[in-house]
Amino acid sequence: MDKVETVTQADKKEDNGLGQNTVIIFVDGKEAKIHRGRRTVAEIKVAGSVPLADELSQVIDKKITPLADDGSVVIKGDEVFVSNRRSGGSS
Repeated sequence: MDKVETVTQADKKEDNGLGQNTVIIFVDGKEAKIHRGRRTVAEIKVAGSVPLADELSQVIDKKITPLADDGSVVIKGDEVFVSNRRSGGSS
C-alpha cells in the first residue's frame, strides 16, 4: 500500500495541479494548457489560440524550428512555440 501512495504523491507533484495529463506550453509568450503526449500542430494551434492559417514553429535550444501543418510534436510540458502569418505573394 505504501507503494501506491508513493506513486500517487509523485503523480500529484508531476501534474502541477492541472490534471494527470495536462501540462503548460508557451505559445507566443502566453501559457496554454494541453494534454501531454503526441499532439498535432493543429491541436497546438488551437490550444494557443493561433489561427490555423498561421505558421507555427518550435523553439528548441534557442533555435526556431518550423513545424509542418500536418506534423506532430511530443508534448512533455514547457515547450515553447511561436507563430507568424504566412508570407504569401507572387513575384
